[in-house]
Amino acid sequence: MSIPAIAVHGGAGKWNVSEDVKKKALTVLRRAVDVAYDILVRGGSSLDAVVEAIAILEDSEIFNAGVGSVLNAVGEVEMDAGLCTSDGVVGAVCCVKYPRNPIKLAREVALKTDHVLLCGSNADKLARALGLDPHPGPSQRVLEKFRELRSRIDSVSYWRKLRDVLPLIERGGTVGAVAVDKQGILAAGASTGGVWLKLPGRVGDSPILGAGFYSSSRAAASATGLGETIVKALATLRVVNYVDHGLSVEEACRKVVGRHSKVFGRGTIGIIAVDYRGTVVAVHNTEYMPVAWRTSEKSFASFKGIQL
Repeated sequence: MSIPAIAVHGGAGKWNVSEDVKKKALTVLRRAVDVAYDILVRGGSSLDAVVEAIAILEDSEIFNAGVGSVLNAVGEVEMDAGLCTSDGVVGAVCCVKYPRNPIKLAREVALKTDHVLLCGSNADKLARALGLDPHPGPSQRVLEKFRELRSRIDSVSYWRKLRDVLPLIERGGTVGAVAVDKQGILAAGASTGGVWLKLPGRVGDSPILGAGFYSSSRAAASATGLGETIVKALATLRVVNYVDHGLSVEEACRKVVGRHSKVFGRGTIGIIAVDYRGTVVAVHNTEYMPVAWRTSEKSFASFKGIQL
């Protein structure tokens, strides 16, 4: 029987927010791992723990996922999410607008369809048909930030390059979770609203197996940062493969984040990972990456993991 463990992240980046928002973010992260850990110690699955943890973060409005999702270039919410387990469950959705919790729709895709990834309006139709809660629409805070960024779009030159505008953004980042349950099954997941003023239809790393999330029988990993770079690197697949070939989860994460910094520059990625023994690690090359985790030995929450 394995020792259960759960870890979550709230997005890697600069986190130019007030101390009050930072405190709220850590409070939500702690609650997410507490709820998920309770599932695990009661004998629940790592899949359910990951989904419930991410759903709490999606509901918080603090992070760029679910209810807190940022808006694309035409003022729409378009969300991505994905999850997998070490025993072969995989499901993801992208460019969805209807569900309050895209991670729950990703689970339905994995468990109730023969597919891996559904996108756009037809994925939204499935969410409605399954009776999932609808998204309430962008908050006033999100709308105000959208108007501010749109008013400066000519000076921002957003996609020339993305990181030039990231310091202007005052919301949290992509969320994710990894877990191992008593049966030794590992799970990983991620959920995001994408990036501010993205082109409609843009898909990042969060719904891509091997990029935003991945798991094997030995480790599970979830990534956050600049999605295009994470997709190009297949970052979580690399982490898990390194563990499968004998590295510790910390060594694997350090190696992948270090390589990412050399190829794509600093300020581009953060990764959380857990192995089958319940060892948890968080590594990032950004200024901050709020994380929390619980194991039988430790409960932890901080705005930084291992910073490279």
